[in-house]
Amino acid sequence: MANAKNLGIWMDHANAHLMEFTTDPIETKTIASKFTHEAKETTLSKSERLMHNKEQHEQSEYYKVLGNAIRNYDEVVLFGPTEAKVELYNVLKADHRFAKTKIEVIPTDKMSENQQHAFVREHFSKPHFQTIK
Repeated sequence: MANAKNLGIWMDHANAHLMEFTTDPIETKTIASKFTHEAKETTLSKSERLMHNKEQHEQSEYYKVLGNAIRNYDEVVLFGPTEAKVELYNVLKADHRFAKTKIEVIPTDKMSENQQHAFVREHFSKPHFQTIK
């Protein structure tokens, strides 16, 4: 597949760093979840049930925004230290618009921006990209 559009996303529940695999330098675009620690504390002081509902709504919106950003890519690698990448993968897998998008999920530790760029560069430079089904 010549000129495949490839995207790497390092993410946790608070932020996603989107890095399109192109010629150097790779640029990072950050998308932040609206459900911050401060919002959690404020909501939790009112009601635990309210806090969980707000968190679920905000996470759903976060994944929706990421899905919109991913839509125009052929291959995507989701990586990072939390389960957020798996949660996003499950949301995308359930959406027919991503049926032709190759998505791989790889657990990693926290990384600096340079480490994230190196990871994306190395991942998409491999001769074989494997899809998780």
